[in-house]
Parts: sequence; C-alpha cells; structure tokens
Amino acid sequence: MGLGILASIIVGGLAGWIASAIMKAKTGIFANIILGIVGAVVLNWILAKIGIYAANAWLPQLVVGIVGASLLIALFRGTRR
Repeated sequence: MGLGILASIIVGGLAGWIASAIMKAKTGIFANIILGIVGAVVLNWILAKIGIYAANAWLPQLVVGIVGASLLIALFRGTRR
C-alpha cells in the first residue's frame, strides 16, 4: 500500500532536511522535499534490484530517504566540480 501522498511529502521533507544537514547543503524546504522523495524512490529502486525491500512504514522510508537524498547531494556535488 505505501505511505500515501501527504505522508510521502512529510517523510520526504524530513529526510531531505536531515540529509542536507548531514551533508551541509544549503537547500530550501521545497528542495528538501524533492531530495527526500526522489532519494527514497531512487534508493528503493536500487535496493529492490539487489533483493532488499524497505517496509512501507514511516521509519524505514525515512532512513531510505535520508540515505538516498545524501547520495543525490553527493552525486550533484561530484558532477559540479
């Protein structure tokens, strides 16, 4: 079933905010939401390819979103230099 749209936005925003704090990125609220959601989608896809599935609950998706958003920030920084 999944988290739903509102929960995905909340979890994505929180994940993006935490990832931007960890990575010391200066992003705004909308960028945090996008980073968190896209990061979670990308990392869930990668994990599924290797046979790992995160539960469709707040905490597992928050962790996946934080790690995914951090990876996106690192990739963006790597391509900018």
